[in-house]
Amino acid sequence: MSDAGTKPLVVGIGGTVGGPSSTEHALRIALAAAQAEGYRTVLFGGEALGRLPLYDPRAPERTAEEQEFVAAVRDASAVIIASPGYHGSISGVVKNALDLLEETSKDTPRPYLADVPVGLIATAYGWQATGSTIAALRSIVHALRGWPTPFAAAVNSAQTKFDADGGASDPAVVEQLRLVGKQVARFAPVAAHA
Repeated sequence: MSDAGTKPLVVGIGGTVGGPSSTEHALRIALAAAQAEGYRTVLFGGEALGRLPLYDPRAPERTAEEQEFVAAVRDASAVIIASPGYHGSISGVVKNALDLLEETSKDTPRPYLADVPVGLIATAYGWQATGSTIAALRSIVHALRGWPTPFAAAVNSAQTKFDADGGASDPAVVEQLRLVGKQVARFAPVAAHA
């Protein structure tokens, strides 16, 4: 966990390869809300996720990018995962990053995401894929021993457009994304004492 005197860390994981996407914009809004609650934040967006090699559990060494990602998650007091809905589930780059957390399986006292609050965001061009993507993320977080926060944000990118200034065309969506960030920030101290 974080050293005394250092603000606790929220790690954001999500986006798509090929530049900032609606998923990454949504994640940035949630991370900004966590930061407003007094947390440090780090984002592993689409570009960073795209640099992670396909996870090989038998690899003798990890790349610098893999090591940086795993170290950040190990230090995290909370995590926010955002994924586009691809064919009714999470994207490959997000799944690959989560697979890499197998590197934490033998960590003590906290393997995987044990006792870590995890906020969830799904973006898709339509409502059906957002629901199934959030369900898939919840299942994965449970398998990683994390605590999905009660609220998850579903963003229909056919209706909501994001801008480069950190906003969105629908103020209600912005508030939902902020709620994800606020919940992980507020539940992290509870998890630390569990």
